[in-house]
Amino acid sequence: MNNRGTFFKRRKNKQLEHSSTDEMITDIKQEELSFDLTKNKELIKKAFGNTMDFKIEEVTFGDKAAIICYIDTMVAKNKIVEQVFKPLESVNAEEGIHITEDNFEQIRKAYFAGLSFTYCKNYHQIIWHILSGFIVIVIDGIQANAFALEVINEDRRSIDEPSTQTIIRGPKEGFTELLSTNISLIRRRLKNHNLQFENYIIGKESKTSIALGYIDGITNKDILNEVRERINKIDASLILDSGNIEEFIVDKTLTPFPLTFNTERPDSTSAQLAEGKVVLIVDGSPFVIVVPTVFTDFFQATEDYYQPFFMATFIRIIRYMSFMIALVLPSLYVALTTFHQELLPTELLISIQAQREGVPFPAVVEIFMMELTFEVLREAGIRMPRAVGQTVSIVGALVLGQAAVEAGLVSNVLVIIVAFTAIASFVSPIYNFSIATRLLRFILILAAASLGLYGVLLGLVIMVIHLTSLRSFGISYLTPVAPLLIEDQTDVFVRLPIWANKKRPSYLKTAAPIKKEHTNNPSPPTQSKGDQE
Repeated sequence: MNNRGTFFKRRKNKQLEHSSTDEMITDIKQEELSFDLTKNKELIKKAFGNTMDFKIEEVTFGDKAAIICYIDTMVAKNKIVEQVFKPLESVNAEEGIHITEDNFEQIRKAYFAGLSFTYCKNYHQIIWHILSGFIVIVIDGIQANAFALEVINEDRRSIDEPSTQTIIRGPKEGFTELLSTNISLIRRRLKNHNLQFENYIIGKESKTSIALGYIDGITNKDILNEVRERINKIDASLILDSGNIEEFIVDKTLTPFPLTFNTERPDSTSAQLAEGKVVLIVDGSPFVIVVPTVFTDFFQATEDYYQPFFMATFIRIIRYMSFMIALVLPSLYVALTTFHQELLPTELLISIQAQREGVPFPAVVEIFMMELTFEVLREAGIRMPRAVGQTVSIVGALVLGQAAVEAGLVSNVLVIIVAFTAIASFVSPIYNFSIATRLLRFILILAAASLGLYGVLLGLVIMVIHLTSLRSFGISYLTPVAPLLIEDQTDVFVRLPIWANKKRPSYLKTAAPIKKEHTNNPSPPTQSKGDQE
């Protein structure tokens, strides 16, 4: 009993010690830098504790003592020598150089030119820059006595083709996990001086950098201010991906439908910026958030704008049809075979009943078994190594489907319906939207098993009512269909030629609603060269 009491006492003491240490470090962060280099060194060391990769080196900066602070695992070691230590050697090689507050800026420009730098006024700024991969130089005895040099180790994944939004025709570049690279990919496509990026630091533990991007003079100020306000309200411990941000900024969380648009394509992001939308780029995530978004955005693919408009329209209509097939086909099968057999043609009904003869389960159990099996195979294919994942999904579906039919557990027609439904769900160009379709499919199957076609219709009506209640940064989710905006129908169910699309979406209420004044539609010359001669 005494040992147990001693254990809890030690544990409590450790918690108190840890709490007091945190409070002390918080006080250190808020404190202004001292003119005394020794004090600065001790406080910085105390903030980082005994971590193995934090380094402090004592150097000479002209006639002043100085220290260099950095995290060894986050800086580029080759840059340290070339861009920090060699310039320091050059400063120290100058005879009679005297560092003062008056000439410090001039000396810095002379010897550290070309490097991104920031002055640090307090310990909080020093600690943040060190944790972000900067080298901080603290000098003894002058007021502007600390500055950070950017020598970040940028050994990251190279620019590659997007893994979730592949296309046949169009750019093959995709975003990476590096914030600066992602911003440069957008700027290469939008050479507009009004393209603005604002920096935010979110996450108590992660201190994640987030860039808010928009085009000044196009983006609606009310939407922009709303995005800023929601970002500033985020109180999170850890931000590792853009998906963490989504949960804090959406208008409604209790919905299966995505209320933000995420993409890993720079061309798609650039196009939506030009439309007047706002983007959020999270350091460490290859997926960029675009807001606001509407329901019809999830049926548009980037490739639609790289091919003839009539082909893009045809494929877009197929996407809408595939969405309805993936959503209601299994529930229609359950409703028709269980409650409304009289609606089926006699020959088809006889064929279905003949195939179901000997199947020991009702239609709803039968279809639930196969749908769950396909979902498991789909998830296994995603999580397994890429080299074998696709093979496992296809072969597993074929083998299990055939084995289930031969065992008399399911009918042939059901395997066809489930397979067709699964293929239709893959047509959606946005992955997280297809997840919502898959979830709602199971709900409609239960509704069909309970009330037949009336249950399916009731489920669809409830879904539409739910969709009309959704908002994305104040904009109705079903815009421009409900409410119906005729001027925005040029790029919804059909895609008109690019030269005929002169206006930005009216529901965004952009500062510049007109994209171009003239249509410039192509036309043959009025007179051939031969006729002119």
